[in-house]
Order: sequence, then structure tokens, then C-alpha cells
Amino acid sequence: MAAKDDVGRRGEQLAAELLTQEGYRVLARNWRGHDGELDLVALDGSTLVAVEVKTRSSARYGHPAEAVTPRKVARLRRLTGQWLSEHGHTVRPGFRDVRIDVVAVLLPPDGPVRAEVLRGVS
Repeated sequence: MAAKDDVGRRGEQLAAELLTQEGYRVLARNWRGHDGELDLVALDGSTLVAVEVKTRSSARYGHPAEAVTPRKVARLRRLTGQWLSEHGHTVRPGFRDVRIDVVAVLLPPDGPVRAEVLRGVS
């Protein structure tokens, strides 16, 4: 397995733990749809949240969340619709809104881990 894959998996695990600590309930991890993958699907109170996790080992090329472009957000919206088509019955009527969050994780080799949740990315 490539080191990049290890960094990504570790970031997704940290993101799931952080969101759980913040009160989210993780419903799915690494769900694959027609257009790609949703890293995490969760409930935040009565809001269904599609979560994109971006993990980097440094900020050398910018903040991890900068990789979430408008094109990526459009894909996440399509994937969220696909997820709802397949699984929405399992959470209805438990949610009222849908949003996209990004968890930006920095895993420097010689420093503290930093993670930030950006809610309602559009």
C-alpha cells in the first residue's frame, strides 16, 4: 500500500473519531456510487451530512480543504443524492436537512495532528 493511501486512511479514521466526539453519528464509510466515493455519511442532529476528508502530511501545497473545488462539491452533491436513493429510507424521517462538510487533516511527520471541520461547504 502506498504511503499516500496510508495517510488518507489515517485521516479518514481521525475524521470519523473527531466527528463522533462532536456528536455526529457515522452511518457509512467509503461508500461508492456511480460518480465516485463519499468518505463519510453521517447524521449531525437532524441533518444528513456527506463528509469529504482531505488529508495532507504538510501544508506545503496549501490547506487540505483547498482541494475541494466547486467541481468536487457538485460531484459530492450527486453522490449524496445516489446515497439517499439507496439508503434514505433507513434515516427518514430522522433528518430534515442535507449538507456537505469537509474535514481537513494535517498529519505532519514531526508535529501535532491538526483537524478542522468546515461545515456547509458549497
